[in-house]
Amino acid sequence: MLDQGTLITVMTIFVFVAAVALCIQAGLLFGIYKATRTLQEQTVAVMPQVKSILAKSEETLDESRKHIVEITAKVSEMSAKASDMMDIGKAQFVKLDAVISDASTRAKIQIERAEMVVDDTVSRVHHSVTAVHNGILKPVREAQGVAAGVKAAVQHFVRGNRPSVAQATQDDEMFI
Repeated sequence: MLDQGTLITVMTIFVFVAAVALCIQAGLLFGIYKATRTLQEQTVAVMPQVKSILAKSEETLDESRKHIVEITAKVSEMSAKASDMMDIGKAQFVKLDAVISDASTRAKIQIERAEMVVDDTVSRVHHSVTAVHNGILKPVREAQGVAAGVKAAVQHFVRGNRPSVAQATQDDEMFI
């Protein structure tokens, strides 16, 4: 196996390599410490700004919540008013419908009455015309007929004889 001198030499090399590794680790650890320290200083420097921004954002959030509550209340109020207005509108529409129906019914009744009055007036005018025709014109025609008869009789008695064919009138010619 190995003699003792070689063994010590190999162990010394390993110890030296381990010591170098430990020194490298210590240097890296020191570098990490420095980086952490720098990062901490930067964080401490930025922390007041972050706190002010955080406070402002909390205030903004609180205001937003208040506005949301106010808007929700206003929307609820407007919704209630709109619902009330719709109910009033429906009631007015029902009333208007009733008024229009009533007016339509009354108008139909009045039109029917007007037709009845017109029909009655036309029948009365017809009866009046018939009465005038029978009461005035018929006696006038009868009187004309009687007058024509009297005239013919008077002419017949005045002439005393029959008229000759040469003296025939147009009416007489129709009977000849």
